[in-house]
Amino acid sequence: MDFASILLNVMLGLALGTLGGLFGIGGGLIAIPVVGVLFGLDQQVAQGTALVMVVPNVLLAIWRYHQRNRINLHHALALGVTSFCFAIGGAAVAVSLDAGRMRIAFVGFLLALAAYTLLRAFLQPQPGGTELRYPWPWLSALGAGAGALGGLFGVGGAVLATPVLTTIFGTSQVVAQGLSLSLAAPSTAVTLATYASHGQVNWGLGLPLAVGGLLSISLGVKLAHSLPERLLRMLFSGFLVLSAILLALEV
Repeated sequence: MDFASILLNVMLGLALGTLGGLFGIGGGLIAIPVVGVLFGLDQQVAQGTALVMVVPNVLLAIWRYHQRNRINLHHALALGVTSFCFAIGGAAVAVSLDAGRMRIAFVGFLLALAAYTLLRAFLQPQPGGTELRYPWPWLSALGAGAGALGGLFGVGGAVLATPVLTTIFGTSQVVAQGLSLSLAAPSTAVTLATYASHGQVNWGLGLPLAVGGLLSISLGVKLAHSLPERLLRMLFSGFLVLSAILLALEV
């Protein structure tokens, strides 16, 4: 890979990192269809390569969210431990599945989630808070489901955890995004290790993306805390639809 290609990939990482910080997902959700479409990668390789960028971005984003809205350690551990365990199983299944069917399933998942998120933006106008409606041990169940899904689709599970935290547990969007990143950190790390062990990671592409993401994700976090709650949810819904469209181009 020549210098110009590396520079372009870093710039792509800058854009993906900003979006990852804005929506609390580390950038993987949009990176998967983008690298799949632009570089013609199979679904598993696209997911593994995106995780090279996501893992360090998630760690930095957690710190930035924690600086603005302190993340409760008990909540983070309840999500993270079970997420880690179930992500192992999800990733093990993912590497053996048909790439085309996985891509179709992922498109359907994104569109359903986008519709649900948009509906919540209008049916739940009052923003949530920092306290949970239910005791924090219940977060372990959410961590298990999100971890398995994250391992299967390579998105860290944060995209599932965020709407559940706002709808069922009653948190605000930014608090949910910070907690979701705590869930995503261990599961994305183990998922990346699983994909790498099966040779389904393009490191030459993933590393420049990671550099760009690390340089820009803090900007995305800052934007997330400056936008109105409803607008942030509507943008998140549109972001999911865009991701699904990009991914569908490869189906």
